[in-house]
Amino acid sequence: MADLGAETWIIHGTLMGWWWNRKIMPWDSDIDVHVTEHTMEFLASYYNMTIYPVRTTYAPQGKNYMLEVNPKYVNPSPTDHLNTIDARWIDMLTGVFIDITTVHPERSHPGVVYSKDSHQYRVRLILVQSSDPCNELINMRMEEGDLFPLRDSVFEDRPVKIPYNYVEILQEEYGKVSLTRTRFAG
Repeated sequence: MADLGAETWIIHGTLMGWWWNRKIMPWDSDIDVHVTEHTMEFLASYYNMTIYPVRTTYAPQGKNYMLEVNPKYVNPSPTDHLNTIDARWIDMLTGVFIDITTVHPERSHPGVVYSKDSHQYRVRLILVQSSDPCNELINMRMEEGDLFPLRDSVFEDRPVKIPYNYVEILQEEYGKVSLTRTRFAG
């Protein structure tokens, strides 16, 4: 998504796969990424239902992915359990997908962002000047904390971004033992 100007980072089971071997875990069936509200708005406005060709070492002839944005992406409530995924890149040949979930500022707790799956992250929110003072998405930038600044890395032989405090994020979601136990308990 970097080619589109969309900042994204891997998260959840995908980040755990990155921790262990920089690859998808054998039992995982998708890739999970997060984006900011601003990025999701950008993707929904300009790329929803578009087809994007991608060439990789695994598919040198290229594969086509379609971006499908859930119309419920504008609802940040974690109580809507049927709409926790805000968008998906879908492999048009196999149907395999990349889940995209938005992180939203917690209005009642400044310095916290959350995703619809109820994960919370500490950030420092910076207000920036904008030509559109009514648009809160443009007026806020996240810096420092659990997510930012994002780190550059590699996953499945492709460049990716990972959260700044990836160890704490993984321990919070999966427990401390998940980063040291070499046998999967199922």
